[in-house]
Amino acid sequence: MSISTTPRLFAMTMIAVVAFTGTPQLAAAATGDGSPADSNIKYFGRWDTRSSSAYVSEWAGAYVLIGFTGTKVKLKQRNAIDFFASVDGGPDVSYKNVSGTVDLTPAPLPSGTHTVRVSYRPVAGSYHGDAVFRGVALDAGARTVAPKMPSRIIEFVGDSITVGQLSSKQALTAYGWLVGERLGAGHTQIAVGGACLYPAADGCIGMSSRFLKTGLAADAPNWNFSKYQANAVVINLGTNDVGHSVTSAQFRDAYVTLLHNARAKYPSATIYALQNFRKRYVTETQAAVKSVTDAGDAKVRYLNTDGWINEATDTVDKVHPNDAGHRKIADRLAPLLG
Repeated sequence: MSISTTPRLFAMTMIAVVAFTGTPQLAAAATGDGSPADSNIKYFGRWDTRSSSAYVSEWAGAYVLIGFTGTKVKLKQRNAIDFFASVDGGPDVSYKNVSGTVDLTPAPLPSGTHTVRVSYRPVAGSYHGDAVFRGVALDAGARTVAPKMPSRIIEFVGDSITVGQLSSKQALTAYGWLVGERLGAGHTQIAVGGACLYPAADGCIGMSSRFLKTGLAADAPNWNFSKYQANAVVINLGTNDVGHSVTSAQFRDAYVTLLHNARAKYPSATIYALQNFRKRYVTETQAAVKSVTDAGDAKVRYLNTDGWINEATDTVDKVHPNDAGHRKIADRLAPLLG
């Protein structure tokens, strides 16, 4: 989820509103001890849990939510990383280039039960931080507790606009995060800068198939979609494909593939195809929607985004929304998902 600030990394976004049904954990999880496999620790987004001592999320917008007792909480890191942490619903505090055991409560909290949320800066572009969660350290005698969970999760999948590239806090000031927070939902952004919809011959990541993966690489493990089930999906794709010589037919067919993949993994979801903000491949997007609805999928719809943002005032570089632009998108999108 970090991202290159190169303006040429354009945008696409896909969003999924999901119902939380589980959290990655190992059978031998030591509940309450603060280790990554502790079943009281809740993971939002796609986390690679193959190592019991180090959980990794490569997509933007993933975070971990932890309830705990005591007066202190410290994050266990490996090598240097940037991240944001919010304690008890407070502001997201920025930690830059930190490693080892990081104290998130320099002033002790009152005795009682608390929560902490941690979101890592994603590794992408020229940024190579070590986004590895190794658990938390608490006061002697303190333990983790299961935090209150939202009734649904919103999953945003896309590229640099979904990441929040060039906004002040990247994923945290991107419209996906804002929509989730506004609706009181869990949320994550399955996104990386520069991605395409169609897997172009020059190597551009094709989200029509990469949507199925736990991480960024083509050989990453397939994601276990039983971790949560989407009940709404909103797709906004196509800004980058133009720069990779993707043809009209290739784009349309890749869009149909993504719609089919989303439907296969989220059988009950309503799927919204969002007109991308650069108005690229609009006819092809509409054709893809018509193809699946004509085939009998009545829960796929097209969303017109004309007028949502102003290129001159609401973007940093005529492509990537600034903070105000992301807020305007969230203002339009949140009511549609509410």
